[in-house]
Amino acid sequence: MAVRSRPIPDPGPTDVCVRTRVSAVSAGTEGLIYRGEAPASLPADSELETFEGDLSFPLSYGYAAVGEVDAVGSDVDDDWLGRQVFAYNAHESHFLANPDDLLQVPDEVSPREAALFANLETAVTLLLDGEPLLGERVAVFGQGVVGLLTTALLAQTPTEALVTFDPDGDRRRHSTAVGADRALDPTACAVEEAFADGAANGFGARGSRADLTYELSGNPDALDDALAVTGFDGRLLVGSWYGTKPTTVDLGGRFHRDRIDIRSTQVSTIDPRLSGRWSRERRHELTWSWLCRLDLEQLFTHEFPLEDAATAYELLEERADGVVQVLFTYE
Repeated sequence: MAVRSRPIPDPGPTDVCVRTRVSAVSAGTEGLIYRGEAPASLPADSELETFEGDLSFPLSYGYAAVGEVDAVGSDVDDDWLGRQVFAYNAHESHFLANPDDLLQVPDEVSPREAALFANLETAVTLLLDGEPLLGERVAVFGQGVVGLLTTALLAQTPTEALVTFDPDGDRRRHSTAVGADRALDPTACAVEEAFADGAANGFGARGSRADLTYELSGNPDALDDALAVTGFDGRLLVGSWYGTKPTTVDLGGRFHRDRIDIRSTQVSTIDPRLSGRWSRERRHELTWSWLCRLDLEQLFTHEFPLEDAATAYELLEERADGVVQVLFTYE
């Protein structure tokens, strides 16, 4: 990968120029692209106009930029000048955008916190799709940024037990800090028994399997573990995007008889069952609201100036322990 320089563009009549302050790196999606594991012919994003073309190299990517409006076009109200905004935009120090494609950052949200907006919006979607109910037992596989944000939101719901799985010890510590009842290493336990023990409630009753399971690890092998802990008529939501990595799932055991419901969940669209009441705007408002309420500072583990982007991606490629949210900074 390379960082390239080019002249800062002047905004057209209906555009603004945003000077980026910080942008968040997506270890999942950007990691797949970096490793060449994303389907090259797939559109970069069919729902967002800011992404053109497909995922083939070379491409400029990223979708969590926070900055300040630095200049406005002749047809744009001067009130936009100086506003803090979020954009689903690639990693770059300046970019042009139509004001309709920008989200204003609330005064209560710092630029660093705002950089989590896209991933928290994903977590919000995961809860809308999963519909956790009072008293349910919930399992979450994968405690990267999206997994931790999902855990933080689930911890605010009246579920009976919330058990998470991740092989990284630092991430497990983050997991309990944001609200998991137990955070376990799936490589060091029999996940079905470990979940049952972890889901035991305060009255001494031993938990069984999960009513609701999320697979957010990005590892296709985790699907079998996720199936193993999901109970009769349980819901297994797959939020991971595996790219071109081959996926083999054991559907020859309990899956059929136990009526396990496997669903995909993805933030680009809203579940048609909810679209009569939920719009993107309503989901945006809810995401900002939770960014104001949750304490997420612990998730920011590494920062790099944009010119050191290669080092940042190498760190993600190594999957080093303790890495959660990586940020690019711009001076």
